[in-house]
Amino acid sequence: MKALDLDAVKAFVLTADLQSFTRAAEALDSTQSAISLKLRRLETQLGRRLLERTPRQVRLSAEGAVFLVSARDLVGAHDRAVASFSIEQRRMVIGISHQIVGSELPSLLRHMNEQDPHLLIELRVAGSREVMQAYDEGRLDAALVLQPEDRHRQGEKLFNESFAWIAAADWEPRAGQPLPLSTQGETCSIRANAVRALDQAGIAWTEVFIGKGAAVVGAAAAAGIAIAVLARRSAPAGTVDIGNTLALPTLPTQEVVLYSALNDRRSRHALRILGAAFKGLVEV
Repeated sequence: MKALDLDAVKAFVLTADLQSFTRAAEALDSTQSAISLKLRRLETQLGRRLLERTPRQVRLSAEGAVFLVSARDLVGAHDRAVASFSIEQRRMVIGISHQIVGSELPSLLRHMNEQDPHLLIELRVAGSREVMQAYDEGRLDAALVLQPEDRHRQGEKLFNESFAWIAAADWEPRAGQPLPLSTQGETCSIRANAVRALDQAGIAWTEVFIGKGAAVVGAAAAAGIAIAVLARRSAPAGTVDIGNTLALPTLPTQEVVLYSALNDRRSRHALRILGAAFKGLVEV
């Protein structure tokens, strides 16, 4: 057998991780058709079907799952070999809104570390306004936030985040009682949209829990204490969207935007990986 095309193996690993040809192409600064062609050639060379393709998603085949372990080792060994004479640790400070980051954070960080093991990532999680203030003051290299109302298209739009009314699966409303909410406080744009929608619909509400971060707000919902307004992908296990059941108003989507002035190849590649990983999570 001829030597494997390393670029094709790398494309396979990213496609498997991100479950999308489109996201893998964006991460590798390529095109979907080019990635698809590389992977078909790799499958032909190996004589194995590595990926199961559907109109909406890409999944590993049984043989692909076996090959992925070795493929990841191969790509990692290559990258370490290339860097052996020029190991330069680079630091990148990234701010991410706690309104959009949740339990998927370890997966996101792993994607970035695998692509550049010598990139030191300093991650700061805070509210979108706080993150943007730090970015404007030059304390961050990049910012991933919900688009502030006073900015328009100054950053790179990654996707539209959709939100839902999340509660424990066995949660029941109490007759005559206002809707109990778990929010991130008055400065949160998600909370503002939610209470505005409730007020316009004439639905009484009360705030019973305030926390910082989707995981904390979601924990209150999972515990049965309140209804949390969360991105659908951030809903914790054991919770459901009860919006239709209670005839609650539809919540507006919000743009998730990446801000960065970094233009060097290494930094842009790391940010492409981060953006592609986030998009992949939303599309799954």
